[in-house]
Amino acid sequence: MIQIVTADGVSEQRLIASLKARAAAANEEISKTAAAILADVRARGYEAVREYSLRFDRAEPREIGPEELEAARAACAPELTAAMEHAAANIRDYNEKLLTHSREWTSPDGGRVGRIVRALDRVGVYVPGGTAAYPSSVLMNAVPAKVAGVREVVMVTPPTENLNAAVLAAAQIAGVDRVIAVGGAQAVAALTYGAGFIPRVDKLVGPGNAFVAAAKRLAYGTLDIDMVAGPSEVLVIADDSADPKFVAADLLSQAEHDRLASPWLLTDSRTLAEAVDREMARQTGYLSRSEIMEASVRDYGAAIVCRDLTACVELANLVAPEHLEIVTRAPRDLLGGIRNAGAVFLGAWSPEPLGDYLAGPDHVLPTSGTARFFSPLSVEAFLKSMSVIEFDRESLAGLQEEIITFARAEHLTAHANSIAVRFED
Repeated sequence: MIQIVTADGVSEQRLIASLKARAAAANEEISKTAAAILADVRARGYEAVREYSLRFDRAEPREIGPEELEAARAACAPELTAAMEHAAANIRDYNEKLLTHSREWTSPDGGRVGRIVRALDRVGVYVPGGTAAYPSSVLMNAVPAKVAGVREVVMVTPPTENLNAAVLAAAQIAGVDRVIAVGGAQAVAALTYGAGFIPRVDKLVGPGNAFVAAAKRLAYGTLDIDMVAGPSEVLVIADDSADPKFVAADLLSQAEHDRLASPWLLTDSRTLAEAVDREMARQTGYLSRSEIMEASVRDYGAAIVCRDLTACVELANLVAPEHLEIVTRAPRDLLGGIRNAGAVFLGAWSPEPLGDYLAGPDHVLPTSGTARFFSPLSVEAFLKSMSVIEFDRESLAGLQEEIITFARAEHLTAHANSIAVRFED
């Protein structure tokens, strides 16, 4: 089911290149359409949003009131509500421990310097509709924003005929302040510029379809975004101690997301790779999204047999996967060598779905190799900082000559004068 390749310095590089090609820039026509919608909403405001909503979703945007949220929560199975509340508590606890605070101190030159940390004023959370309406994503996006102290969290979701009850319940559990039924690139545009009762936000987070992703990319700079997410991916580093049944199950758990999802195994044991291949074929036979999984594994999956675990780690750093599982005799021994990954799962009892739902760290992670420079979503993404500088005459006097020297070297005489006039007789 999964292609097994022996690393030879060429074959694995070709696979990495194909993985990167999968995440090529958005289709040019999609970007043009998203740009046109953004421009139209900027020019005409809510009327344009309403027209696009009627055209694409056959419904007008509307506000979802507290009563409807409460009814949605009541409609959910009690065990699901309990699981969402447990997840929200763990996400909250994790992010509270990451929360940074304002600080000031005396500099070596005698002045006061520091940093003031403030939460963003208003944040938008985009939640897809249809089969991609995941209540866990509501919690993962909204709870860290609330921990940061964001004044208003506004959730948008497409105005389908029957809104997903679990998504609405998750919004209430997460403490979302407003829920608005509006979707697509027009929702991104409305949150970017403000449109009627839909407010302008400072940052927009959450996944969406290709048009939403393109609109977010184009809106960046007018507002902040979390990231432009690509297809899901998991990479498992395993040795011959790993249970092939577990490894196969974890690879398939990502393959079921999307035909473009990428499940990879790196191992120093060909015997394990072959056993995992057999297990994937067996398990796919009884799982519901078998066609999607088969396409994902066939087109973007691979098991690469490396010379040793060190080579597996080196290759994993080149891939920079969204999810990285280490299922070896001593998984923590390899952790020090990992430089690029969205989230790392250590050992056979830390499967990727644990991170998707209940562990506490966010499941909004960098994809398509961007873990080389992006980090997972967390409370820090909803904070900004301001520098603070406070000197008195004595502490500034000790620096005046050097400041004037810098300013004159840069031919900025007004800068130099700003200092000099303070010490004229």
